[in-house]
Amino acid sequence: MVPIQFPIRLRRWLLVKSQVIAGLLTGLGLLLTLPSPPMSSLAWSQDVAEPVEVASLQLTIPPRIDAVAGQPLAIFVDNVILTQSPQDFLLEVDIERDGTFHSVGKREADRWTFRPEPADAGVHRIRVRLMDAKTNPPREITVRSSKLVVGPADAGRDSKISLLIVGDSLTHATLYPNSLATLLSQPGNPTWKMLGTHRPGGAAAGVSHEGYGGWTWERFVTHYVPDSEGKEPKLRGSPFVFAEVGRRPELNPARYFDTHFGGERPDVIVFLLGINDCFSAPPDNPTGIDERIDVVFRHAATLLAAMRKAAPNSALVICATPPPNSRQKAFEANYQDRYTRWGWKRIQHRLVQRQIQQFGHREKENLLLIPTELNVDPEDGYPDNNGVHPNATGYQQIAATIYSWLKCRRIETP
Repeated sequence: MVPIQFPIRLRRWLLVKSQVIAGLLTGLGLLLTLPSPPMSSLAWSQDVAEPVEVASLQLTIPPRIDAVAGQPLAIFVDNVILTQSPQDFLLEVDIERDGTFHSVGKREADRWTFRPEPADAGVHRIRVRLMDAKTNPPREITVRSSKLVVGPADAGRDSKISLLIVGDSLTHATLYPNSLATLLSQPGNPTWKMLGTHRPGGAAAGVSHEGYGGWTWERFVTHYVPDSEGKEPKLRGSPFVFAEVGRRPELNPARYFDTHFGGERPDVIVFLLGINDCFSAPPDNPTGIDERIDVVFRHAATLLAAMRKAAPNSALVICATPPPNSRQKAFEANYQDRYTRWGWKRIQHRLVQRQIQQFGHREKENLLLIPTELNVDPEDGYPDNNGVHPNATGYQQIAATIYSWLKCRRIETP
């Protein structure tokens, strides 16, 4: 008999529903011991859970997660562990209240979701628990601690905020900057302004940035093209690199701000880079991945130091690299057999771990991390035919994470 292969999302839904029903029957004393179905009848069924190698899953949770009262928050299973079988796992989150941890939010088949209430505003200790979905009830495998910061819905009202967004093709698409502008334009938010010399045709009113397809940290630091302003984006040099007559080009963000914005410095400078920097790293070689990331971080340090010198009071914010599309066929559509989904997943997961180590605990330097890897749906947030560029839903989820950070940025955590 040919095994029945259900779609991943249906498998997850059936598994969770069966666990809920079993729990209800057990509570009523009605659960019977039934013979196990043969493996050939349901290919995804398992009677006895196989042991899970906890270390290999690499549950990766940032030290701080921001949310806004009334706005949905999600952590997708596939985005926080390293596995080719995310459907075998679930997430639960406990929040500390009055010295005791209580379950919060909703455990779904492929994610944990939470919509904070106004009363949830504040800083909370949380535990993110990875559960084995193949056991009944689900068994805890490992746990990570973090802080959940919930901002009021009207945080920042009657204030002003200016932003500069620096990025690659995800930013060039302008969908998440547009979505961010829409969120900030709702009542109860600060009056916003975006700086930037790049205004693609699809940019909403007031939206601008420095986002260019294929760009890296290194390109922003070093790439010089004479008289590049006004050229099509792929032919431009770095907006932050200038050259005097007879002198070598140099990185000079201060001149960028002085030339284009009359000396104005933004309150927040957001960087969403990393895909192009690391995409060709050797996925089967962990040392090679780390060596590539080391090089990337050296270029990042150069740009961040120059920005800090030019804008000493600006918050410098690193966005964690978003997850890949969950579909291998999307990578085949883009790259044929040159790059695979599992290859980029291993690189991206390690990159996020290193970004957390490098930028996750530097609030005193006004250098911060936004966990934009958590909230992007790796299935419905991407088109069928693109491995790393989200669809409108995915870009909205990136914008929502940045928005939550902006709303909570004045809330300090102990």
